[in-house]
This record gives sequence, C-alpha cells and structure tokens, in this order.
Amino acid sequence: MTAALLAPSDPEAPPRRPSRSRVGLRDALGQSLAIARRNLTQFKSDPSQLLDATVMPMVFTLVFVYVFGGAIGKGQADYRQYLIPGIMVQTVSFAAQVTGIALNLDFSKGVMDRFRSMPIARSAVLSGRILADVCRLTLGQAVILAFAFVIGFRVRTDVPSVLAAVGLLVLYGVALSTIAAYVGLAIRSPQAVQSVGFLWMIPLQFGSSMFAPPSTMPGWLQAFVEVNPTTLVVDACRGLLDGGPVAGNVSGSLFWIGGLLLVFVPLAVRQYGRRTL
Repeated sequence: MTAALLAPSDPEAPPRRPSRSRVGLRDALGQSLAIARRNLTQFKSDPSQLLDATVMPMVFTLVFVYVFGGAIGKGQADYRQYLIPGIMVQTVSFAAQVTGIALNLDFSKGVMDRFRSMPIARSAVLSGRILADVCRLTLGQAVILAFAFVIGFRVRTDVPSVLAAVGLLVLYGVALSTIAAYVGLAIRSPQAVQSVGFLWMIPLQFGSSMFAPPSTMPGWLQAFVEVNPTTLVVDACRGLLDGGPVAGNVSGSLFWIGGLLLVFVPLAVRQYGRRTL
C-alpha cells in the first residue's frame, strides 16, 4: 500500500485537475449574496452604469410620445397610456444586456481567474451577477414609473396590480438576463457580446406590441408578434396598469419566463464551467 502511494506516477497518464469540493446550498446562497454585493458596490462607485436603466428609458419616452405620439396613436395622451407599459418592458430588456457584458468583462480583466481559485459554487458567480442586476431592474421600473406620472401617465387600476406588473417585469428581466449571461460567456469579445445582444433583442422589442398595435402590421409579422413573449408581457402590464383582461397574458408570460429559465440557466452554468476549466 505504502509502496503504491510512493511509486512515481505514470508519465503518460493525463494530469489530474484539482478537485472542487461540493458547496452546500446555504454556502452557495451566501456566496451569491457576497458577489451581488460586490457588483452593487461597482454601481455605487460608477453611477454611469445605471444610465441604461434610468436615463435611457426617459429619453425614449420623450421621443416616442412627443415626436411619434401624434402620428402613431389618436393623440399624445392616448399614446402615452399605450406606450408606458412598453417602455417599462424595454427598460428591463436594455438592463438585462448588462449581465452578459459584465460577465464577459470580468473574464477579460482576470476577475474570473480569481473566482476560479476560490472554493465557491459555479452558480454563485452567475446568480450574484443576476441578483445585482435585479436591483438595477427594480430601480429602473421605479424611475420610469415616477417619470411617467410627471408627464401625465395615470394608473387606472390599484396598488396590488402595479406591484404585480413590476414583479412580472422583473421576472422577465431575470429570464432575459440568463440569455444575456449565456451569450456573454459563449463569446470572447466584449464588443461582440454587445453587438450580438442587440441583434437578438431587436426582434423581441420591435416585433411586438411594445410601440404599435399589431393590427397595423403586415400579416406575416403579426404571426410572430402573437407568439413573442415580449408582446405577452407588454399586454399583461397594460392590463395591470391601465385596465383590461390580464389572465391569459399573465399566464402566457409566466409560461415563457419559466421556459427561458429552464433552458438558459443550465446552459449559462455549463458555459461558465467550460470557460473556467
């Protein structure tokens, strides 16, 4: 036994990788919160990282309401009521892109090499990033709602409905963040991550009921709009904020959110594992 342990290893045998100790659920949760805190500290030191979730939605709102509102809707007031829920969904869409870009930058700067040397769960890095971005998503919704009230938007339902709309938006943002995380981990260049992110996001935004009623679109595009998860989320938020049927749109939105998480969470975790081998 002792001789076998002291015997020299076979020079032709493949090198052994250092084994990772299994991390418990409680430890993984604590590690996720610690990484989320680290990411939130970055926002504090560099507030410009919050512009996409705060200032950009306000700019888009002003452009669409006061430049296109008279042409697209029955007037600026009616179009404002139609547009704001769409802008809220656009806010989470833009903010979700940061997840993939930030993960890619951490790899390019060597931050992931440091994480790799620590006995932490693979999922903690991803979940910590997404937890921090959930805070950005929530802040963005609060800012755009406050701005919408200033320019004349009015909620015609009740407080629980508003909270339900914000909760649905945050969930959809988390689902989009998992897609962005996978893209950010699968592509090496930060510039390419940003370009590809806009490419897969544009059809979800403009091929939906976000800015214009689907009835004004050609038939082939309407077929895509009807199955687009963004359309379901936008229409659900319109019903929750402005009144109208919500059950079908909410259930369809939750179905899509669950499906996206089921597919892209494992893909992102596996891709992270491949890059940290």
